[in-house]
Amino acid sequence: MEKLLIVDDSSEIRKQLKWGLSKDFQAFFAEDVEDALSKFDRHQPQVVTLDLGLPPDVDNASEGLRCLEAILAKEPQTKVVVLTGNEDRNNALKAVQLGAYDYYSKPIELDELRVILNRAFHLATLEREVKNLQKAGTASQQKFAGMVGQCPQMQQVFKNIEKVAGYDAPVLVLGENGTGKELVARALHEQGSRNSGPFVAINCGAIPENLLEAELFGHEKGAFTGAEKRVLGKVEYAQGGTLFLDEIAELPSTLQVKLLRFLQEKVIQRVGGREDIEVDARIVAATNIDVQEAIAKGEFREDLYYRIGMITIDLPPLRERKDDIPLLSNFFMAAYSREVGKNIRGFTRSSLSQLQESPWPGNVRELENRVKRAVIMAEGKLIEPEDLGFFSGAGEEDHLADFEGMTLKEARTQLEFDLVSRALDRQDGNVAKAAEDLGVSRPTLYDLMKKLGLNVAAGDS
Repeated sequence: MEKLLIVDDSSEIRKQLKWGLSKDFQAFFAEDVEDALSKFDRHQPQVVTLDLGLPPDVDNASEGLRCLEAILAKEPQTKVVVLTGNEDRNNALKAVQLGAYDYYSKPIELDELRVILNRAFHLATLEREVKNLQKAGTASQQKFAGMVGQCPQMQQVFKNIEKVAGYDAPVLVLGENGTGKELVARALHEQGSRNSGPFVAINCGAIPENLLEAELFGHEKGAFTGAEKRVLGKVEYAQGGTLFLDEIAELPSTLQVKLLRFLQEKVIQRVGGREDIEVDARIVAATNIDVQEAIAKGEFREDLYYRIGMITIDLPPLRERKDDIPLLSNFFMAAYSREVGKNIRGFTRSSLSQLQESPWPGNVRELENRVKRAVIMAEGKLIEPEDLGFFSGAGEEDHLADFEGMTLKEARTQLEFDLVSRALDRQDGNVAKAAEDLGVSRPTLYDLMKKLGLNVAAGDS
């Protein structure tokens, strides 16, 4: 279980997070800087949540920022998520500039925070594995900003990122679900001149249309029923950094117009407001649809496409980079073997053959989930074909044969894993849409994902 250090002077918040997160993470708690640094040295957590207002100066961010700098000085790869009040945006941005991974505005919604933490742990694990591979000197494994690939198509992707990262021009990332579009966006941010600023991501297809405008542009107090205070939107939070608009083609036409204005004039208006607010942020967008077809159907504005697609980066589907499958499979196998505490050394020839022959409609995310399942199910030092849990597809008897020798509980767990992971792959990690596909509520799906060891961040979009 991943180690999480929670630093907060409020006993109520510590109790809330202990109750809400202890089942997901091995959580340790500290209430001041000295206690935090002592427990950090002792437990070496990959991820830390940090309240900036710590004693003896709880009304100021000085102690929290001191703690942040001390943690990053000890271990620069630590992902620190700063918890802050909505009105304390300047200190939150300062924390990001000092190296914090992200910030989250109180009051705390556990489901939202859990997604952020899962993503942080996932990124930390990938960075650690890449670092280990670099130390081992395995020159055959080509790595770039958290992505793995040695095929010519991926090498071209890496070159394109290096070419455009230093410029502020908008970039449109094209690719099927699960190919790694958010990883490209993060690479553009981290390789660019704005890497000291925040990276803010929003999935335009995961938020109901009636809430999306306020989520993007924020709202003023009284703008609508329930708007009890001013709330900043994702665009403003990206000030000085990068705004990643995933599934941009899902934006309704009215918001496409507003986004176009922002791209042209660098100003926005909050919902219910009249003041023009200047925002300086780089835009990276992504979609898995054929944009030209959407334009022809009148579903996507042509002028927005020309503005947002000044530079495009195309990600190949996994079926077109089959030579990378053994490389990726071993990469994920090593990462998850360490995570679950197993000493798995590799794949049998027949299991690796199954991996290479699969069509992978869910691309790299589906492969990652399949390998994670195999690591969990494996009993020996090598992953066998049955550990992968592929359905043979030849008929009902063959489907039943996949469960031969299992208890009812084991078979049910395998089937749930396959169905849930496939639904998430189809919907690009969108939990709401996957839940609809599976005919369950979103909370029920979250519970299933927790039980099965799945998370939305597993493959990125």
